[in-house]
Amino acid sequence: MTIHIGADPGDIAETVLMPGDPLRAKWAAETFLENTVCINEVRGMLGFTGTWKGNRVTIQGSGMGMPSLSIYVNELIKDFNAQTLIRIGSAGGMQDKVKVRDVVLAMTASTLSTPSRGIFKELNYAPCADFDLLMAAYNAAQSKGSPTHVGGIYSSDVFYDERPDLNEQMVRHGILGVEMEAAELYNLAARHGRRALAVLTISDHLLTGEALPSSERQSSFSDMVEIALEAAFP
Repeated sequence: MTIHIGADPGDIAETVLMPGDPLRAKWAAETFLENTVCINEVRGMLGFTGTWKGNRVTIQGSGMGMPSLSIYVNELIKDFNAQTLIRIGSAGGMQDKVKVRDVVLAMTASTLSTPSRGIFKELNYAPCADFDLLMAAYNAAQSKGSPTHVGGIYSSDVFYDERPDLNEQMVRHGILGVEMEAAELYNLAARHGRRALAVLTISDHLLTGEALPSSERQSSFSDMVEIALEAAFP
């Protein structure tokens, strides 16, 4: 048990899927896992452990933004020995070829700032995904026929962005989409020798203004969760 995760030793699996929304964690656990047990309710940040095709999996909410995710990933790694951490979440599309409902596999994650910035100081560290996870996720997506893009994303530390000039540069440099957590997940995984990947569903688009209504988001996220699970256990 830690300050933010009320689980007992052994309650958390070595493989952890991490949506930002705790209710999405509940939905994913109930939809995809068997023998599911709620292992965390601290601060309403729900976590569940169950099995998928006989493999133990934990699905733990991370909250919004890199500072929140950093808390949970640090505790999952240091106190519960998590080995594989896969973010499953939504992103905003930033290229014409990336459509709403498409899946993005984040090979790299650019950012202005993360909680790790104090460690890196003047270094512009380039966090990236685990290659084996990335390849397994891509193969799983191809098998499912899901429209999928692999490349760089932008992890923003603000939701209500007032930097259109920065967005223009992201688009110009081929960034596929924007979200708020992956860069710090990749930093922490690299620091502690763990595997990490972000599998993202495009829920809205910065160029077109299109957005999925809330009623359609859950069904559109199913492919993302299945791809993440199949990547973890190829």
